[in-house]
Amino acid sequence: MELIGQRWNSAILLALARGATRFSEVIASVPGLSDRLLAQRLKVLEQAGLVTREVIPTTPVRIVYGLTDRGRELMRSLQPLTQWGVRWGMFDDVLEQRESA
Repeated sequence: MELIGQRWNSAILLALARGATRFSEVIASVPGLSDRLLAQRLKVLEQAGLVTREVIPTTPVRIVYGLTDRGRELMRSLQPLTQWGVRWGMFDDVLEQRESA
C-alpha cells in the first residue's frame, strides 16, 4: 500500500493499464509528471515486480513498458476504489487538468 500511496505511482500504473507503452505516452497521460520523476518511479515499480521494461534493439533503441501479472492483478483490485472515487467526485480536479491541457 505504501508503494501505491506514493504520489504518481498509481497514475503511472493506470496509464500503463490503459495501454501506454512508451515513456512519452505515460508522460502525456499523467499531467504534471516530469521526465525525471517518471524515470525514477518506473525503476521503483519495476523493482517491485509491477512493471516490465523491454529494450528492443532497433535503431534507435526502443524501450517498452508494461504491467506484469502482479501489476495487472493490483490494478484489478483497485478498480472498486477507483469507481468509488469517480462516484463521489474525487477525480474532478484531474479531469479538469486533462481538459485544459
